[in-house]
Amino acid sequence: MLLLRKFPRQSQILIRQLNYCGLSAFGNGPSRFTSVAFHQQERDDGSANPSDLNYLIAKFSVGCDHDEILQSIMGDDGCKTIQVSHDLVAKLLSRFKDDWKSALAVFKWAESSSDYEHTHESYDLMVDILGKMRQMEEMNAILAKMRESNLVTLNTIGKAMRRFVGAAQWEDSVRLFDKLETFNLKKNTESMNLLLDTLSKERRVEKAREIFLQLKSYISPDANTFNIFIHGWCKINRVDEAYWTLQEMKGCGFKPCVISYSTIVQFYSQKGKFVEVYGVLDEMEAEGCPPNVVTYTTILVQLTKSEKFDEAVGISERMKAAGCKPDTLFYNAFIHTLGKAGRVEEAVHVFEVEMASINVQPNTSTYNSMIAMFCQHGQQSRALRLLRELEGSVLCKPDVHTYYPLLKSCLRSGMVDSLLSQLLDDMVRKHHLGLDLSAYKLLIHGLCRVNRCEWAYQLFEEMISKDIKPRYQTCNVLLEEVRLNGMLRAAEKIETFMKSV
Repeated sequence: MLLLRKFPRQSQILIRQLNYCGLSAFGNGPSRFTSVAFHQQERDDGSANPSDLNYLIAKFSVGCDHDEILQSIMGDDGCKTIQVSHDLVAKLLSRFKDDWKSALAVFKWAESSSDYEHTHESYDLMVDILGKMRQMEEMNAILAKMRESNLVTLNTIGKAMRRFVGAAQWEDSVRLFDKLETFNLKKNTESMNLLLDTLSKERRVEKAREIFLQLKSYISPDANTFNIFIHGWCKINRVDEAYWTLQEMKGCGFKPCVISYSTIVQFYSQKGKFVEVYGVLDEMEAEGCPPNVVTYTTILVQLTKSEKFDEAVGISERMKAAGCKPDTLFYNAFIHTLGKAGRVEEAVHVFEVEMASINVQPNTSTYNSMIAMFCQHGQQSRALRLLRELEGSVLCKPDVHTYYPLLKSCLRSGMVDSLLSQLLDDMVRKHHLGLDLSAYKLLIHGLCRVNRCEWAYQLFEEMISKDIKPRYQTCNVLLEEVRLNGMLRAAEKIETFMKSV
């Protein structure tokens, strides 16, 4: 009690930390008091104290609505000792980005502190959270507060507009634009483009066009205005209007850029209309607007998806002949194309010789494409050598996608006890890569096929413990195998889980 009287603030902090850990500062025996380390609440760099953060997360997660949560926090003695900081609020809002009630309670709790003021970033984040969760009335209330403090930026307006349109309330986006002056913002080309882009991305391009026709007499468009419409028309499969917009763009004194044309190229490529694609390429070159590496990569990817491998190789040759230098992303797509076409040694030459000759560095995806190709063509030893090379690289390291084709290869070849175990151990222990739903599905199905259902069931239990819910098909496959192998208790647990979902 002497400590409480002499150091009241520090004692409150310690009591809060003990309570958070389920202990009491006044419990029986000294061990209950000394089992939790006392550490400083405030940090010199302004970052949030982890114990404060964890304590608040536990407290803010309890309650039916934001007012109830807020009242609970305001009455909590432990919370009263916490110094509110911008870092703490940012982390809490990020933690509750999908829980608007807790997020709003955090926001109101923070602003109740006499020595704290929200930044416009925290306001913007709150606007985004409320809009995403369709809490438009609360979002408007936050906007009104921001207006009083002159904190509304065009970025704020953009977030609110997107959320209104996403909630099928596009009229409110237009009203927000009409009220820009009340936020001390201007109705100009930039803000008009923001509105048009928001509407177009949500497939409201016709409405965006109507608004543009009303505004163009006193707000001048720029090249980006027309690019927004080109993208919007293509998105709703109206490429004729996109082409018409190109002509309108020229009529207003703007020269279509590579982005303008590449949007149409992407549309035709995705539709498999490659004759039209080549026509646009010819037009670009005739207009003095040569395609760039992104344009060519887009075409290459879609040709490969359509299994037009010879044409895909031809695009590579056309690009080089035009003097356009390939980049890493292009080579990643090209190696994938060559692998799908069965042209393994050509892909190896590209990877080992061509990329190095023009000083284009491979990244993890480049290695992944090569490893997948080797595994696809039964060249497991070459794939493993490349994996070791990647592990020793100073530029990039393996990711989960590096291992998928290798895991599949092990299951196909039956190298389960030796190689598969080693690969999984390397993933988790050496590279700290966690298995996701796709990886667990691959392993459980594969292990069941090679009659290793005990291991498959262990992975099933591991999934559940990580709160990763297996698909019904995976459960069913595993259930049949454990039954065939007389694993009755395992079968019962799987059935119980299937009923719960």
